[in-house]
Amino acid sequence: MLIGIPALLGPELLATLRAMGHGDEIALVDGNYPAEEQANRLIRADGHHLVPVLEAILSVLPVDDAVPEALFRASVKGDPALADPVHHEIEAVCARCVPGRKVVALAGPDFYSRVKAAHAIVATSEPRLYANIIIRKGVIYPPETKKQ
Repeated sequence: MLIGIPALLGPELLATLRAMGHGDEIALVDGNYPAEEQANRLIRADGHHLVPVLEAILSVLPVDDAVPEALFRASVKGDPALADPVHHEIEAVCARCVPGRKVVALAGPDFYSRVKAAHAIVATSEPRLYANIIIRKGVIYPPETKKQ
């Protein structure tokens, strides 16, 4: 246990988040996603649903503010115009944890190719379909500087 670090973030996930560099991406995927097949680095979050894992990660990981888009979600049946209730939950968590950053819905092939290229995949036990998000890591600015 650590002070100020959500207990849901295990040692392997914390080490991966710390090792990621600016611009690296991490994908959080549901229990049906073929994570084992597609991951460069696979971190298991068995027994946990996606939304609490997302919230825990966003409490410690800076989101890239140097690019217009840094949060990407899967789409229902590959159609970015469609959203399930889980997508609204994902968007609400992101709005609360990363104000001003929009979650962008990607078409199926675009989302899947981006997951394959991610630094790591976190496989959750989320039972809802299309409950997947990609986060692009940003930087932590030194106290004496401000965002450019």
